[in-house]
Amino acid sequence: MVHAIEVAERELKKEPILYCLGDIVHNNMEVDRLRGMGLIIINHEDLEKMHDCKVMIRAHGEPPETYKTAIHNNIELIDASCPIVLNLQNMIHQGYLEMREKNGQVVIYGKEGHAEVNGLNGQTNGTAIVVNDVTSLSKIDFSRPVRLYSQTTKSTDGFNEISALIRQRMELAAAGEPVDFKVNDSICRQVSNRAGLLRDFASKFDIILFVSGKKSSNGLILYKVCMEVNPNTHFISGPEELNRDWFAHVTSVGICGATSTPRWLMEEVEKEILKISH
Repeated sequence: MVHAIEVAERELKKEPILYCLGDIVHNNMEVDRLRGMGLIIINHEDLEKMHDCKVMIRAHGEPPETYKTAIHNNIELIDASCPIVLNLQNMIHQGYLEMREKNGQVVIYGKEGHAEVNGLNGQTNGTAIVVNDVTSLSKIDFSRPVRLYSQTTKSTDGFNEISALIRQRMELAAAGEPVDFKVNDSICRQVSNRAGLLRDFASKFDIILFVSGKKSSNGLILYKVCMEVNPNTHFISGPEELNRDWFAHVTSVGICGATSTPRWLMEEVEKEILKISH
């Protein structure tokens, strides 16, 4: 996420405007700041109508169709896709080719409709099965081979649970015969490793303020991590959402956020808290 923002800032120093396909990060205040510098957010319908211009691809990555559209419309793409996501796209494409030969299935543990998941599913020509929780496992045919992958920002615990259940149900369907099931752990360790650090952090304060955009997948996961340790955790998008009542009888406050939360925004929250406490 930080890399994508740096790319946008660098381009906007050279050009008065820069188009970006979707929100560059899932944080409204950061998007608004970049809009003030000249960033223009577009969607895929807009892209179809555009020609002879520059368009930035955000960290979540894009399906192959986006690149085809860009070539057809003579659009110069500034690709800020996360290298981890690009590597995962390649892994899923290879898995798709293998499963096509074996009449198997590519399964992605992720949020249906999420930008990253759309890009991953694009590597399978839209044939991947997207599962977000245990209830959606019924989409899978457990009698056929499965290759399992994960959206990079999902929780490790959730992925392990899904993986164990798929294996269990495949073994049940196979009635003692070997099952063709391979698990590809594609969760970003910047998110999963952060969970452990946040557990320790959240335990040290009376109150935790978790700063994140409401649409951030890893933000929601990491917020829940803090909540498990410290029930006095509040999810906010910015300083305007602070409630003075939260700080009654509180002697220590911890401020943290998602991987997409800019440092300047957490510092703004800190300044507002200092005003309240005086």
